[in-house]
Amino acid sequence: MPPRKKTSKKKSSSLEKLKSVKPSGYNDENFFSLVYEVARQIPKGRVTSYGAIAACLGTRSSARMVGWAMNGAHRIKPKVPAHRVVNRLGILSGKHHFSPPGMMEKLLKKEGIKVKNDQVINFKELFWDPVNELGF
Repeated sequence: MPPRKKTSKKKSSSLEKLKSVKPSGYNDENFFSLVYEVARQIPKGRVTSYGAIAACLGTRSSARMVGWAMNGAHRIKPKVPAHRVVNRLGILSGKHHFSPPGMMEKLLKKEGIKVKNDQVINFKELFWDPVNELGF
């Protein structure tokens, strides 16, 4: 297979990768890489869920796999804003994978997202749906 051409526009390249995903959720990239590409598109001050990312990739039942990807996101370059990914109720279920565990909440609050008892306040208003926002 010939090497892929690099594009100068990082964001458009990411969107092109996402739009080339087949309904199975797979293409030339591995699943975790695609998860990271979606997560990088989440705007500051917004949150999404593991299930929403899975649905965007055509694998609605793979929310737990998205969680596994987010668990290892701190090692990935360029950075992945894993703190913006919460469970379907807006609960910071992945906070134990941050060091220290309060870091997830701290990062969200830094972006203006209010959190109370480990849950995003106004979750429905702050929810970013990658299927709608990325044009899938």
